[in-house]
Amino acid sequence: MTRFVMVIDTRTCIGCGDCVVACKTENNVPEGLNRDWVVEATSGTYPDLKTEFRSERCNHCSNPTCVTLCPTGASHLWNDTNIVLVEPEKCTGCKACIAACPYDARLVMHPDGYIDKCTFCHHRVEQGLDPACVSTCPTGCMHFGSLDDPHSKVSQLLKTRDHKVLKPETGNEPNVYYLT
Repeated sequence: MTRFVMVIDTRTCIGCGDCVVACKTENNVPEGLNRDWVVEATSGTYPDLKTEFRSERCNHCSNPTCVTLCPTGASHLWNDTNIVLVEPEKCTGCKACIAACPYDARLVMHPDGYIDKCTFCHHRVEQGLDPACVSTCPTGCMHFGSLDDPHSKVSQLLKTRDHKVLKPETGNEPNVYYLT
């Protein structure tokens, strides 16, 4: 299985939201819905506060409970990779995947009722391109690639920089990394 990852540098993300707009435009996401979003997280105690911006989305986990718990097979892995997709025609809208996702990355597409999510722009990845959010980021804080290639930018960043994932305790093995 090819393991695609996204690496986001929280030191250079400015929280501008261009990634959100790029995703909505590239994937025709309806108004009022988002496949990704920006979080402003503050930590520490006054007067030693730190603010971090994080572009968040589906984590395309290596152990995706959303896929395991989908009763119809609508949620599935794409082309022997960790990229999780949803087939709208198979989706009954039961929301089992929403309950299974620890990242709140699933959304109900109204009025049709099927579940949707970030796809890491697999249609672009298939052409050798970065996801729209990565290619649009004005600060260059977002990186995408295969963790299987030890020479890839994402592999090098994860070897040389401190990083974290969100909710590692779930066992889902998320593939969106945040450089700290």
